Parts: sequence; structure tokens; C-alpha cells
Amino acid sequence: MTPTLPPETAADTSGESLLEFPDNFLLIDLCGEYDRNLSDLENRLGLQIVRRGNQLVLLGDADARARAAEVLQSLYTRLEQGRGIEPADLDRELRMGNTDKGTGTRDGDQMELFKGGTVEIKTRKKLVEPRTDAQKAYVRSLFKNELAFGIGPAGTGKTYLAVAVGVNMLITGNVDKIILSRPAVEAGEKLGYLPGDMKDKVDPYMQPLYDALNDFLPGKQVTKLIEEKTIEIAPLAFMRGRTLANAFVVLDEAQNATSMQMKMFLTRLGEGSRMVITGDRSQVDLPRGVTSGLRDAERLLSGIPKISFNYFSSKDVVRHPLVAAIIEAYDADDPARGA
Repeated sequence: MTPTLPPETAADTSGESLLEFPDNFLLIDLCGEYDRNLSDLENRLGLQIVRRGNQLVLLGDADARARAAEVLQSLYTRLEQGRGIEPADLDRELRMGNTDKGTGTRDGDQMELFKGGTVEIKTRKKLVEPRTDAQKAYVRSLFKNELAFGIGPAGTGKTYLAVAVGVNMLITGNVDKIILSRPAVEAGEKLGYLPGDMKDKVDPYMQPLYDALNDFLPGKQVTKLIEEKTIEIAPLAFMRGRTLANAFVVLDEAQNATSMQMKMFLTRLGEGSRMVITGDRSQVDLPRGVTSGLRDAERLLSGIPKISFNYFSSKDVVRHPLVAAIIEAYDADDPARGA
């Protein structure tokens, strides 16, 4: 049974709204440890929430009260379905709107697909849900299109969600393998002097991809799949000459691929495969005067049907809140970077 907003308070203009929850045990989970969820909601929406038995009293601006009621009702329904609530769930409910505005999709892309409905990615270890409208549109695009681009600043979940979709497609039998790649470009420091063989030198570049995999699959299974080459993690240069069939392929940090490398990678796409290209145009580590392959691909391929482009902004950052503020500060200082 869902929480109710009594009719007499629904149209109330006194600055107070009342929400009643039939199950006290679920209400405890809804409020969180030491009412943490309520405190977060108060801080984010600028209102006050008072708990009275199995009721929550919302005090503040009418719009803030309506938004808080919507979020609380949605989270309570989640608890009724036997699912827990984490900080990420509250953040997602606050971020997600009811319209398609700001989804970051190119005009004409998957218009019907983006309307309504929840989006979930099932993996071995967790259920992954997009936390912003742009992320939701991006995930739908990954499932629909054989070639998809995710472009935007750090911390917006471009690679994380792509790997999650890849793991989902592997465990459901839609693809036979996952191939994750990155250009091995030094970001301002020289690593060639480090001890070890080629793998030891290259692995630091690939670590973010290992981290993502370990979030979705048990560690022993990741190791086994890598040993069996069901999952491959390799520098971009190692892709030359291959045809990638029945695979889910991700190229991360694509802004550091040259135009020739990008063309080489895109033409690896084989039968039954899906390819995702992710990158941040503001973090190019290529030598001065070398054109980024990501920018070139965006210019050349944007008019081709069945190739999707999804864009993210600082509003889609799902790391620490300061990350979004840092990105906005840098963009404001360099208008070209923001564009």
C-alpha cells in the first residue's frame, strides 16, 4: 500500500503537507540511519521534514514539498517491492525528471524509446540503475544501437555504465566476449621507466576498466574470464588487424586516440558485435597539433543512422558533489573547453 497525501492537505497553502505511511518498519528504512535520508532531502530541497509516528510533515515551499513527496513516495514503493535504499537511490530520484528534456541525445535519436519506464542493468553482483536523465538515455542507446558514443566530463558514468551493459549482455548470452580498450597515452608523466614487462607497464592505464569489472562480477570470475580471454583488456594499439565478432567492445578515453587510430578501431566492428566509444573532449593528452580521433569521428559520423551520440554535462556528475563544481569552474575559465 502506497503512502497517502490526505485531500485536505493536498491543496494546502499554509506551507505544510502531510504524508502517511502504513508500514512503520518500512518507514524506518525510508528515513535511513539517524534519519540520514530525510536530512539529505531537506538539504537538497531546502525544506523541513518532521516525523510524527507513521507520518511525515513537510514544511516549506509548495514546489519543494511536492518534489519531496514525489521522491518519498517513489522510495517507499521501492521498499514495498523488497528492495533496499542506498544514497545513490535518493540521489537518482532527486535528479531524474519526468520529461525527456536534457537527456543528452541527438535530435531524432530513439525518441520513442526514451519516454517513461525504469531502466535497470542486471549484473552478477548488483543491479545498476541510471541516476540522471542523460544516463538513462545513454543506457537505452547502448542496448538499441550497434555503435554508440558517450561524450562528456569525468564522473558522469560513461565507462561504468558501458561496462555494466557489456557484462549484462555477456551473462545473458547476447555476446560471447567483452573487449575493453584504452589508448596508452601518458597524461603528463613518463611511465616507461617503471619496472616489469609489457603487461606491468600497460596495466596502470587499464586499471579503471578492471575496477569497473570488479564492481559487476565476483573477483574470481573476472580472473577466470580474463584467463579464458572471454574478457580482454588491451591497449588500443593491440586492436590493429582484428575483426571483433559477437563481442561487446568499449573504447575508453577515446579523446586520446588519433584520427587514424579511431578509424582503425571503428572498422574492427564485426558481425553480432556492439561498440561503445567514450571520451571527454576537455582532457586530450595527445601531443600539441595532433587532432583527437574522437572529435574527428563526431564530425564525420554524426549524420549516419543507427550511430547514436549521447552527451553529458557537469549536471550528470555522480561522483563527489565537488567534482561537478570543479568541472564548472574550469569550463567557466575556458569557454572553449565548456563548448
